[in-house]
Amino acid sequence: MKAIDIAFKDLTRSFRSTIAVVFMFVLPLMVTGLFYIMMGSSARQGEFDLPRTKVVIANMDKGGPKMQAGSENVPGGVKANTLGELVVNVLKSDDLAELIDASLVPDVASARFAVDNQQAQVAVIIPADFSRQFADPYGQAAIEFYQDPTLTIGPSIAKSIMSRFMDTMSGIKIALDVALEHTETSDYAIIGQVIQQYLDTSSTQTKDLAETFLDVRSPDKTTRTEENPVLRVVGPIMGAFMIFYAFYTGTSTAESILREEEERTLPRLFTTPTPQTTILTGKFLAVLLTVSVQVTVLIIAAKLIFGIQWGAFLSVVLAAVGIVLSASSFGIFINSFLKNTKQGGVIFGGVLTMTGMLGMIGVISGNSPTGAMLGNSVALLVPQGWAVRGLTLAMNGQPLMAVLLNLLALLAWFALFFTIGVWRFNRR
Repeated sequence: MKAIDIAFKDLTRSFRSTIAVVFMFVLPLMVTGLFYIMMGSSARQGEFDLPRTKVVIANMDKGGPKMQAGSENVPGGVKANTLGELVVNVLKSDDLAELIDASLVPDVASARFAVDNQQAQVAVIIPADFSRQFADPYGQAAIEFYQDPTLTIGPSIAKSIMSRFMDTMSGIKIALDVALEHTETSDYAIIGQVIQQYLDTSSTQTKDLAETFLDVRSPDKTTRTEENPVLRVVGPIMGAFMIFYAFYTGTSTAESILREEEERTLPRLFTTPTPQTTILTGKFLAVLLTVSVQVTVLIIAAKLIFGIQWGAFLSVVLAAVGIVLSASSFGIFINSFLKNTKQGGVIFGGVLTMTGMLGMIGVISGNSPTGAMLGNSVALLVPQGWAVRGLTLAMNGQPLMAVLLNLLALLAWFALFFTIGVWRFNRR
């Protein structure tokens, strides 16, 4: 009971320090916030508004008798007297209105002028012999696609729609040529029937032209946040800095033993009837509770503020336990070698920074081969590396057994640091 009283007394004193609170909570969240802002506010929303592509069409097609003979059966149920009119009607249809903003221009020069002066993103130029070449078994029907070279998304959408359209028309042309060749007839009244049969067989005729020529899908709202690439970067960064500052907290909290020793309050406490073991237990328990509060608050705050997905609940709990135990015992271990608080500055600026950066080097290095090698080998030379690894396993949805095995490694670090630290403090 006295050990718990001592622990809560030290815990209260830690949270009364403004500097301690800044190091425990403000700095990890602030660093993560900077990365979050640099990578864009889309991390939380995970949404993207697709702008309409401005397309101008120069329809120079003069038609052909063979195309006109089958004009009542063109794909999608769109009425047109020429193949050029069919292209225009498809691009200007209501089904594609959310993707394409199409308009007509009188000639080829006007279409290219609109693109060159950034009045449009794409120009679709239909040649005068387009329908005639399509109806000719030996003809080559082609459309000129003229785009702004500085743009990618808009022209790609328009090109995708036109590619699907031309693929469909090419299939119709092949089917028509084969039919005419086998029937050996010059009666082109069967063109419409061939086109209709081809469309029914290939299931390309639908009521929705957007479904015919472009497959548009919206990402599932339940998985949109998890798949967001920004969060996949910010999450590990937040976890790494949380561990980095948790080890600072463990060391600075354990330093209170040295401070009270210098202030002669600890020796006076040893003269009381309270056993020395109980006093040190309370001091060590204070370190453990302080780090526990820090890690718990940061995990919850990062989830609420940045929308970070830490993983399955039990896996996160096991990873957090490993962080708390290793950071607390590391602080006790380090302070057991110090003679006074003046040496603490060297430790904070040197050992903790070096081991902390080494432990999170895999996260900082990103997905490069060198970073992966350092993250899987060199970082595991320090307890911070194992703590980062455990949290990363939980965030990546790895099996619970993998997280548990990593916790066992951290328990080994904890046993080593705690045993040496307690032994050295008892000798003092």
